[in-house]
Amino acid sequence: MSGLESTPHPLVIAVVGSGPRGISVLERIAVRATAEAAEAAEATEATEAAEAGRSPRPVRVLFIDATEIGAGRVWRTDQDDWFTMNTVISQVTMYSGGPDGGPHRPGAGPSLGEWIAHRHETAGEPALGPDDYAPRVRYGQYLAHVHRTIAEHLPTHVELVPVTGRVTALRTGPDDRYLLSLDSAPHLLEADRVVLATGHPFNAPDAFERTMLDFTERTPGTHYLCGDSAADMALDEETVPPGSAVGIKGLGLSFYDVMLSLTVGRGGTFEQAAGADGGGELRYVPSGREPHIVAGSRSGLPIPARGRNQKRPDFSHRARFLTRDALVAARQKRGGSGQLDFAQDVLPLLQQEIDHVFYVTHVRNSAGPEAAETFSDAHAELLLSGGDPGPLRAAAGLGDVPPVDLDALARPFGDARFASPEEFRERLLAVMDEDLAQAELGTLDGPLKSALDVLRDIRNVVRLAVDYGGLLPASHTGFFHGRFLPVNALLSAGPPMARVEQLRALVRQGIVEVAGPGTRFEADDAAGAFRVVSPQVKGSARHVQSLIDARIPTPDLLRDTSPLTRQLVAEGMVRPYVIEGPEGEEYATGGLEVTTSPFHVVDAAGRIRPDLYALGIPTEHTRWFTQVGSSRPGVNTLFYQDADAIAADVLRPLGADADRETAAAAIIPAQQANSRAGQTGSAASSGLGAAVGVRRGEGA
Repeated sequence: MSGLESTPHPLVIAVVGSGPRGISVLERIAVRATAEAAEAAEATEATEAAEAGRSPRPVRVLFIDATEIGAGRVWRTDQDDWFTMNTVISQVTMYSGGPDGGPHRPGAGPSLGEWIAHRHETAGEPALGPDDYAPRVRYGQYLAHVHRTIAEHLPTHVELVPVTGRVTALRTGPDDRYLLSLDSAPHLLEADRVVLATGHPFNAPDAFERTMLDFTERTPGTHYLCGDSAADMALDEETVPPGSAVGIKGLGLSFYDVMLSLTVGRGGTFEQAAGADGGGELRYVPSGREPHIVAGSRSGLPIPARGRNQKRPDFSHRARFLTRDALVAARQKRGGSGQLDFAQDVLPLLQQEIDHVFYVTHVRNSAGPEAAETFSDAHAELLLSGGDPGPLRAAAGLGDVPPVDLDALARPFGDARFASPEEFRERLLAVMDEDLAQAELGTLDGPLKSALDVLRDIRNVVRLAVDYGGLLPASHTGFFHGRFLPVNALLSAGPPMARVEQLRALVRQGIVEVAGPGTRFEADDAAGAFRVVSPQVKGSARHVQSLIDARIPTPDLLRDTSPLTRQLVAEGMVRPYVIEGPEGEEYATGGLEVTTSPFHVVDAAGRIRPDLYALGIPTEHTRWFTQVGSSRPGVNTLFYQDADAIAADVLRPLGADADRETAAAAIIPAQQANSRAGQTGSAASSGLGAAVGVRRGEGA
């Protein structure tokens, strides 16, 4: 890309959504545009006088957000500080390169941890250690800082225009440019290229939600809150009065946010009681304004804690079993469409990765690093060759240590029956105690938590198996979505240990009650209240006046209530991604269909729109685990690669469109085959290489 062209107007790029995904694209546009300007300056110096004076074409970036420019809705900077991230601050960055001694700017800036340390030193803001977890509001402030430094260091040919407003429609104009309608001034914008990075959706109620909402309409004094970010929920004392009983559906990450809003957010505090060894039991001191919380889920288990972090920010797990080559071989063995069965082709390899880390960590703890390395090589060779690792494990003193059982960890209560809520509570507290003890051992020294961290470290390879219809439709919707993802979410994405300790204190003191496994949430007309009950816990039924869904809505293009999404679907500018099986079977995923990198939108007729892109959560189900909200320092993550690929493409010369549209017709038939063969887009493939700061290495 030369970056040089003659055009009557600037190249106008609209980025809709200014949360982490939107900022990541903006940051890479800035880096590439700066490199473009440097190339143009060098070319000018090298030309004869008659050719001097050339400069890159002007670029205007419209940066649009309905909530807060530079932070977005989920990370906005006016939220309360008890909402916490679940990634340690040293592993979070929005800059595509680390600090280099110069000013913070695109391609060279601090990680979240480095920025917090800098703010502590220069502005006296609270300090956090590299392995601590920041409040979400601090990350929002960091995002705002990143946005400011981008705006302050753009090359002269790039103009950044912040636009606060909600995009309600997107259509093509008479000259094939895009027209964006807004709900506020300036009401209409024009752009040559549009990037949709719209984040978490608001969905129309499903059948359960509709039933609950209908119940509240006919039952005075009851309230039902659909799932959303807890910072945007009506958790005030009018909706959930002090002393009342409130039900919470879901025990995942958002549950902790709701729990804290109803306790710490009501003026309560946690205190560490004095102990003989200097540390005592954590206790909650109520304010008197709290409700009684009755919570539950399918498993009956609050999401376990993340292990105490012991990994460097640039840590990268080296897969030995679930590898790109192993997936290619599995597809070839399948033949035909090459689509995989997750339970048969992927999970066994993933289980080997988990078990290998688990046993190697045990050996390192008991016999030291040299013995662990020797054991690791022999153990891996046995697993790869299909041999029996039992004798080797026995020789290492691990013969009676069973492999990691993901299902048992995620469903520790199984089908057990409990004679009373008190009996279940004691069992629950014992499970939580054991989990916290395992978490304290750490993500490198703790055999269990280091093994479970593999689920997080190896997401990229799982994506190669799953993305773009990589699984057979029945396997995708049945096993992957129905069985694996709930277990994976429960065991790999937990909160900080401190949050689980706080919940344990609230359970011990009776402020929070977990109903039990298989919790049912019902509307009870006779009682004029909601009913929460576990069929496995005798006497667990409780009536509550308010019911809160503490689950983040799953992206679904056809249920999204956004005016923009509804217009795009109704007018055929986008379509849901459909997985097609070898026998003609189909599964509509609900994800917005995009091509492989750089993620052009596909319309209802199957045409690729080369100037319209979608990134992140709207494309979930076409791609997997798109809700990731940052890159990692020193690691070539997919988060970074995705942003860079779009930045490179949106900056292409306008005159290249005709050629791209001709070539685009071949992308859809080829993209699934490419994905199944393990091919992915790379930031390095776009041609500027080191000139724009492309990083090398593997990323999670």
